[in-house]
Amino acid sequence: MTITNVPGVKVGHKQNELARTGCTVILTEDGATCGVDVRGSAPGTRETDLLDPVNLVEHVHAISLAGGSAYGLDAASGVMQFLEEKGVGMDVGVAKVPIVPSAILFDLAVGDANVRPDQQMGYEAATVASHSPVKQGAVGAGCGATVGKIAGFEAASKSGLGSASVELDNGLVVGAIVAVNAVGDICDSVTGEILAGARNLETGEFLNGAQMMRKQAEVDGIAGTNTTIGAVAVNAKLTKAEAKKVAQMAQNALGRTIFPAHTMYDGDTIFALATGEEHASVDLIGQLATEVLEEAILNAVGK
Repeated sequence: MTITNVPGVKVGHKQNELARTGCTVILTEDGATCGVDVRGSAPGTRETDLLDPVNLVEHVHAISLAGGSAYGLDAASGVMQFLEEKGVGMDVGVAKVPIVPSAILFDLAVGDANVRPDQQMGYEAATVASHSPVKQGAVGAGCGATVGKIAGFEAASKSGLGSASVELDNGLVVGAIVAVNAVGDICDSVTGEILAGARNLETGEFLNGAQMMRKQAEVDGIAGTNTTIGAVAVNAKLTKAEAKKVAQMAQNALGRTIFPAHTMYDGDTIFALATGEEHASVDLIGQLATEVLEEAILNAVGK
């Protein structure tokens, strides 16, 4: 089960496999209340300020997740074009303006740095968005994702995009989707086993990035060259403030599975979408969002 099990949510991918980059679009064409939590210190985002609970806009119509560093923010323009052609957007009298917040990750160093997600790629990803189970792995925004860059890109492990969801007997559905491009290692939260991360180039064994940090004064990286980005969704009714709280709680999944997480080299950003009329406590939704996001992170590295 993936995030498309949440009513009102569609997902589409588009990628350039040779250039190792792509984008993922999460469509909520009927509108969704949205909050966001930006926890990393090197984020690349668009239209996140309007998600502040004190600001005017109440609903978003899509979320764009993309590679390509800041260049990849352009993919959101293609999603806007797609939605405008369908007559979807915030009615401002003279036009309908689609609201499409976006976040990006850095994948320029693993493929062709001259090829990045653009307006056309965003449009094509939106065109193929559907309620079908989300394809996972090296697709969409996760096409060029890697993890474990404490020792540099050469020692990193391949990562990707993952998704998961859970449905309760009362009809509440919570889902998550995430592109995992962390500087840290990905670990099993129960056993502590490293599942993907920095490797010894000679033996292939995991180096344990968290332990490496204790032995070196500086991380061998460049700020903004990593980042885990994603979204959680629920078929419940939430205010913008409640959605923001769910996004904050969901970030706990990164702290459970990524070591280290939320560093100066990451731009970790999680959106929270509310698409329905079910009623449940924010605490329950936030806990379930944390659980499914944790599962999605592990799925992104093929575990």
